[in-house]
Amino acid sequence: MGNTSCIFCACVEQANIGVVERFGRFEKLAEPGLHIFNPCAGQYLAGILSTRIFSLDVRIETKTKDNVFVQLLCSIQYRVLKTHADDAFYELQNPEEQIRAYVFDVVRALVPRMNLDDLFEQKGEVAKAVLEELGKVMGDYGYSIEHILMVDIIPDPTVRTAMNEINAAQRLQLASVYKGEAEKVLQVKRAEAEAESKYLSGVGVAKQRQAITDGLRENILDFSHKVQGTSAKEVMDLIMITQYFDTIKDLGNSSKNTTVFIPHGPGHVRDIGEQIRSGLMEASSAQLNVE
Repeated sequence: MGNTSCIFCACVEQANIGVVERFGRFEKLAEPGLHIFNPCAGQYLAGILSTRIFSLDVRIETKTKDNVFVQLLCSIQYRVLKTHADDAFYELQNPEEQIRAYVFDVVRALVPRMNLDDLFEQKGEVAKAVLEELGKVMGDYGYSIEHILMVDIIPDPTVRTAMNEINAAQRLQLASVYKGEAEKVLQVKRAEAEAESKYLSGVGVAKQRQAITDGLRENILDFSHKVQGTSAKEVMDLIMITQYFDTIKDLGNSSKNTTVFIPHGPGHVRDIGEQIRSGLMEASSAQLNVE
């Protein structure tokens, strides 16, 4: 950037700007293109500056308000101003070091006033503050700060581990709450289904007993009309004894049953008939209560 070139002509490429001196004193800026110089008059091309955008990554280590050490990675994009290229050429020997120094100064003055969580949420504000301060300072030296990006915020490894554990514990707690609510709903639905099942089962049993009662009533009336001199009680006893023997027969014919001991005799048959009759009467009473 400080080399001297004594030639009659020079070509400045696109996206560059030349600095022309006369006898070691700045004279003018040379735009891209072919330029003719007069060495005899002390005129020459002192140097060329690029007007492209440069990117500079700066890593800053600092401490937050809650005493957590963090590293911030900033990406600064800057360029030389064409109209002030002479300032950029003569004023700063190492612009990158100057930019680093100002970034360090602004970040280390701002971040210690913020908690770690606030820093993550407001990293855009930090980048904005750096851009404003750096833009004012570097503008006087012929540089324009185009963008500043806060690329990454890296806390101390132990702090990151603790933050992950806190996050995991919160998610487990939330999962436990959802699981408990799901089990509660499941138990309520299971109880409702069981209650509905028992109700429907009771209705079905009542209807079954009512159907048996209606069938027996029709059989008794039909038998009484066809056989003169028989009472309803006698017909009922006959039907009960017939069903009793049918039951014993089914027990004996079933291959799934082993030996079954039941009391049997004329007296026991009469007792069974009384028990069946009582059961039918209770079924009729239950049906009336349901209706």
